[in-house]
Amino acid sequence: IFRDWPSPGQYVDLRKENHSFDDMALAQSRSATLTGPEQPERIDAMKGQSSLLRMLGAKALLGRLLLPEEDQPGKPPVAVISERLWRRFFHADPNVVGRSLNLNGRALTVAGVLNREFFLNNEVMPSEGPMDKVDVFLPLPLGADAVNNRGDENYNIIVRLKPGVTIAQAQADVDVIAARIREKDKRDRTFGMHVVGLQEQVVGDVRRVLLVLLGSVGLVLLIACANVANLLLARASRREKEVAIRTALGAGWRQLMRQLLIESVLLAGMGGLAGLAVAAWSLAVVRTMNPGNIPRIEEIRISGPVLAFTFGISLATGLLFGLAPVWRALRVDLNGALKSGGRSGRDDGGLNIRRNRLRALLVISEIALSSTLLIGAGLLIRSFVRLQSVPPGFRTDGVFSMGVALTGPKYRDSKVTSAAYREIERRVARLPGVSSEGLVSVLPLAGSIGWRQINVEGYKPPPGQELQVDLRVASSDYFRTMAIPLVDGRFFSRHDAPDTQPVVIVDAGFARRFWPRGGAIGKHVWFDKPEKPFTIVGVVGTVKQYGLETDGKIVAYFPHEQEADAQVYLVAHANGAAGLAASIAREIHAVDPTAAVHDVSTMEERLYRSLARQRFASATLGAFDAFALMLAAVDVYGVMSYVVAQSTHDIGVRVALGAAPGSIVGLVVREGMSLAAAGIAVGLMGAFALTRLMAGLLFGVAATDAATFSIV
Repeated sequence: IFRDWPSPGQYVDLRKENHSFDDMALAQSRSATLTGPEQPERIDAMKGQSSLLRMLGAKALLGRLLLPEEDQPGKPPVAVISERLWRRFFHADPNVVGRSLNLNGRALTVAGVLNREFFLNNEVMPSEGPMDKVDVFLPLPLGADAVNNRGDENYNIIVRLKPGVTIAQAQADVDVIAARIREKDKRDRTFGMHVVGLQEQVVGDVRRVLLVLLGSVGLVLLIACANVANLLLARASRREKEVAIRTALGAGWRQLMRQLLIESVLLAGMGGLAGLAVAAWSLAVVRTMNPGNIPRIEEIRISGPVLAFTFGISLATGLLFGLAPVWRALRVDLNGALKSGGRSGRDDGGLNIRRNRLRALLVISEIALSSTLLIGAGLLIRSFVRLQSVPPGFRTDGVFSMGVALTGPKYRDSKVTSAAYREIERRVARLPGVSSEGLVSVLPLAGSIGWRQINVEGYKPPPGQELQVDLRVASSDYFRTMAIPLVDGRFFSRHDAPDTQPVVIVDAGFARRFWPRGGAIGKHVWFDKPEKPFTIVGVVGTVKQYGLETDGKIVAYFPHEQEADAQVYLVAHANGAAGLAASIAREIHAVDPTAAVHDVSTMEERLYRSLARQRFASATLGAFDAFALMLAAVDVYGVMSYVVAQSTHDIGVRVALGAAPGSIVGLVVREGMSLAAAGIAVGLMGAFALTRLMAGLLFGVAATDAATFSIV
């Protein structure tokens, strides 16, 4: 996988000059409009060379995959579809191969259906817009002139390394080729490529979250094991007389060890079975909490390896943590145990738990581990609260949004596109409850991207670098609908027509970077053509485009009347209008029945979903830590309860000698608090080390946040 956006010409150079790859494929994924007997729908489609599906292990359920000869121009248009599209759109027709599919107004012949297990999503192949899973795979023909196509840098490259070639070696090979490309083509002076393993590409962004959760599970398991070991130690103490009698009757140490270990393993096995039942129930909860960007979460199952792992852990836990109680029981003093009349032959020292070092150490360890986990969860929760308080830069309450795609040859004319959207806006503005509406090409928090190189009046980028900007196409009322504030100048108006001076609005970050003392209004920027400058007429507030925790690039907005885009997002502000989304869709289809309406959501829902990963991590880690705290508290209670029960005789002596009840209670509480204090001290030291590993997951909170440490 190349974590870049190369052009076909750069791909051709790489294919000819590399010494590291066995196979290669160029691909591009973006949304498309599928039309049929029902309403048009927006789906994810991919153009790619035939080697792509082979490299990723795809197999055909029906028909065939893309053929190598279809990598060349001039072949009949065909498509390979996903199994889920085959079931939904073609109703699982077994004779689907050869049927027609209309995509973006173009008729394609279905050549095959992919097997159900195969899917391609945004984690594997990044796209310009929000992508779930690709449903249609199309050929990407490259002719002899592909080497000259270097301006369209919107593609992905997937390769298979030759046997024995490492990623580092491939990167060194690619660096040499990239240097040649920069030297040969002056337009590609900033060109570079980075080779990334497929697994890293898929899970790299969530690895740290999953490792933190895995570590939490491990620590909770250790706490549970320490809890069980303490209970077994107490149980072994109570059974000293039983062991002494069995030994006196001739039982050997091997027989006693076998019996006691079987009991502990049986308890561990029963706990493992109960845990599997809880896990089966928890899976439904986890899928409900699915943040949408945890790779392959829908594939999680309680499978054979999971059962084997659970059985192995349960068996190992029973054996390992049953050894100490067994060892204690086998060291019983026969004379003392048989003469004790039911009391332990080895007194635990009255109310002093610290004399039993192993039991005290286990309790301290539990409190230390739970304190460390609680601090980690506390930091994540405080971070989540801080993140929620970040202003997004736009209004979320009462704002409806949906994607609209106008397809067909007539919309290649920007005037036709502008006229169609003016009519749509006019109709939507008349709907009951709608106070304002607007259009934008890339909606905040929708997952779409759109960037381009820009040149700014009076600014020259450093050698070998280029200035990039996030581009948006917006209608005149978009900013008012989203309540994006005007900082300086004016918004777009209906007078910003195609035959007038090209204008642009920039965000406050753009203005601060180049004109920190003000004066952005009237300045000029341009893109590919220096002779076509755009005049800055307004400065608006900065918007959190990709998430509350992310600062995006500087932003420039074009007026929709001058740069009409056939695929936009429509936003409308309304006060509690029930069924507004359906009403807007009807008005859109009244203008063009073939228009695809998709990704319907309120801005509040988009903001909620954008925080899903942080919410998932905080809630899951918080649940683990609450369970760990409960286990530690139960064990402190169990140990102190056992000590008090074993010390009944000593307490009676103290009371007989005049000790007040309060002093007895104080003695017990001091013993418990001494264990807790020692555990907290160790836990704080562990937390200082552990939380530094979590620094990348925190927002607005230091890894050693004093308030979190104090509260825990």
